[in-house]
Amino acid sequence: METIKGLKRSDYCGTLTLKDEGREVTLFGWAQRQRDLGNLIFIDLRDKTGIVQISFNDKTDRTVFEKAQSVRSEYVLALRGIVKERFRIGHRLRQHCGPESKNLDIPTGEIEVEVTELRIISKAQTPPFEIAKADEVGDETTLKYRYLNLRNEKLTKNIIMRHKIAQIAREYFYANDFIEIETPMMIKSTPEGARDYVVPSRIHNGKFYALPQSPQIYKQLLMVAGFDRYIQLARCFRDEDLRADRQPEFTQIDLEMSFVDTDDIMDMAEGFVKKLMKETINIDIDFPLPKMTFADAMNKYGSDKPDTRFDMLIQDISDWAGKTDFAVFKNALENCGSVKAIVAENAAGEYTRKKIDKLTEYVKGIGAKGLAYIRWADEEPNCSFNKFLKDGELAELIETLGVKKGDCVFIVSDKTSLALSVMGALRLTVAKTLGIIPENKWNFLWITEMPFFEYDEETDEWLAMHHPFTMPLDECIPYLDTDKDSVRAKAFDLVLNGTELSSGSMRITDCELQNKMFELLGMEQEEIDAKFGFLVDAYKYASPPHGGMGIGLDRLAMLICGADSLRDVSAFPKVQNASELMSGAPSTIDDIQLGELGINIAKEEKSDE
Repeated sequence: METIKGLKRSDYCGTLTLKDEGREVTLFGWAQRQRDLGNLIFIDLRDKTGIVQISFNDKTDRTVFEKAQSVRSEYVLALRGIVKERFRIGHRLRQHCGPESKNLDIPTGEIEVEVTELRIISKAQTPPFEIAKADEVGDETTLKYRYLNLRNEKLTKNIIMRHKIAQIAREYFYANDFIEIETPMMIKSTPEGARDYVVPSRIHNGKFYALPQSPQIYKQLLMVAGFDRYIQLARCFRDEDLRADRQPEFTQIDLEMSFVDTDDIMDMAEGFVKKLMKETINIDIDFPLPKMTFADAMNKYGSDKPDTRFDMLIQDISDWAGKTDFAVFKNALENCGSVKAIVAENAAGEYTRKKIDKLTEYVKGIGAKGLAYIRWADEEPNCSFNKFLKDGELAELIETLGVKKGDCVFIVSDKTSLALSVMGALRLTVAKTLGIIPENKWNFLWITEMPFFEYDEETDEWLAMHHPFTMPLDECIPYLDTDKDSVRAKAFDLVLNGTELSSGSMRITDCELQNKMFELLGMEQEEIDAKFGFLVDAYKYASPPHGGMGIGLDRLAMLICGADSLRDVSAFPKVQNASELMSGAPSTIDDIQLGELGINIAKEEKSDE
């Protein structure tokens, strides 16, 4: 334990209980709050494990008592004292405290430490916000003083939970014969779907390293090298727009296995999930985890990362819509689109006409042309397109969808892919508004048979939906040249409560097939040789069949901690524009450094107007 000028820490604050009553302890920590009641002083002492109340009374040495009187918020203290059950300080003082002296909401709430020796190690200025109430302060302030915000009990617990997840990951994979190998942080820039962060080279003037978006190529080469099972808690970097579940730098529990198929990899991951959930939050997960194809996920949930904790599935009503005279539906169907609907049970009371108008604006904002609806609040259902329906058509739809009085039906018609994605987002928005997403439910799900290619309408090109090293399903290889839309991959995602935790796949190990994949993605042979020649060459020397996955440690921690954002489980996160408010990164560098790197910063010319 730590020692400060003859005082050696015996315990952490949050670990003391009634079992320690009568024992002398030495504690170090920060003063969260001081309450001076005249001849009685209480201080809440905080460290990384929690808070314990320390007390000073009329029997305390006067020098110690006077020192306690001078303590202010966030002073660093060292002390020695006796653990006492609260109320064991005499009836007169009990009258000052009242029966609420015991606080059963915290682990240490039944005891306090009666101080015999106190040292003020460091005095603090008045903090810019109260640490215990940091949640009530804006991000701009708390992120600027992140080292203070991290003292907040909630954030401290989150960071410790993140550590525990990492510890469990290492224990589990080590026990299953994985070898932890570090891969380079400065690598060759290769296309992996997002922009690279680049690092200029001083020695190789005019050339750049890239920070890895993942250790993908290196871990495949480790399989070629014969290491069989690789694991790494890998730092990854992607220059992309930030969201609540995205940061420019993040950590993957990255693994690769040889002589396996997709089921072997998923079984290994499930074992980790089972151990993790039990040892962190004492949750037993039923195994094997359910599987759903990508096509089923999109058709039922409108998402490749569906939240299956609630129903409200998307239903296709194209056949019914095609018989109506409603031009909006007919136009979508004539353009090879479809008409999709969801039934929101007992939503008519919540979704007034005004709120449905807002919902319409929402779906327009994400690509839809509009929103048709049925709202059954009164004796007869109110249908936004009823005047375009023939007698009996509305009743037929209501029967087909199983709509009851009190329900709402929301309908979108467009290109099928767009209609599904809009309905998927709408499904989540409506469910949140209605409050029907159950808490403390952990729905893990495998998404399988991912499309190999996706078509980019803007560039009129077929792109790899994952990385270009993914193996197609054997039965799809004949379609590579003739029907890219039908090619599915030996790829799989692990989803938890609507959040993608990982992507994985079997890898291409045949050098000719790998070269062909690059060609199908529009690369000339010269470009292939320049960017990936070393990988294609490696496969010429024989490779075992292998595959792997990367599990997002940050997202996993966010969900287990019940946090709203990755910021809440990252020690020093970035904000929306990828800057760090505390240190001021990114920052400029001086002209001497720029000159050494051979870089000239283009200055934006100011207009004379």
